[in-house]
Amino acid sequence: MKHTLAVLVENRPGVLTHISGLISRRAFNIESIAAGHTEDEATTRITIDVEVDDQIALEQVVNQLSKLIDVIKIVNLTHVDSIHRELALIKVKASKVNRSDLVDIVEIFRAKIVDVNRETMVIELTGEETKIDAFCEVLMDFGIIEIVRTGKIALSRGPVAAKEM
Repeated sequence: MKHTLAVLVENRPGVLTHISGLISRRAFNIESIAAGHTEDEATTRITIDVEVDDQIALEQVVNQLSKLIDVIKIVNLTHVDSIHRELALIKVKASKVNRSDLVDIVEIFRAKIVDVNRETMVIELTGEETKIDAFCEVLMDFGIIEIVRTGKIALSRGPVAAKEM
């Protein structure tokens, strides 16, 4: 089962390497990982989507991460009411013939066209993983040249911050 963990860490070089290394050494699969600074410059928030077989394995991952000196807090957002998003940039073939069809599809998915030239179009889409997957499937008919995705980020709903959970 996939679990989404929000890991607050000290903003220091090498922390992301330590965390991803610890998880991979335990033979757990990281489905996605995204890191960035928070409202506090000294803190980085890492959102990890990890595939584990059972609750015991998840507890093992969390316990091992908690032992790292740079880890401030770990919150499992899997069963917390939260918002999950991912960003994708997709470069697709766009000729004069199919450009208007592409624009229609972009509008349906509430995406944005961020670059256009004679042969290609770059589209930006933000949403849940399933929405981006569905969008990519539709674009396959046009010819996808390149895709880049950020990985999942998540934030709990309500007034409580992860550091206070």
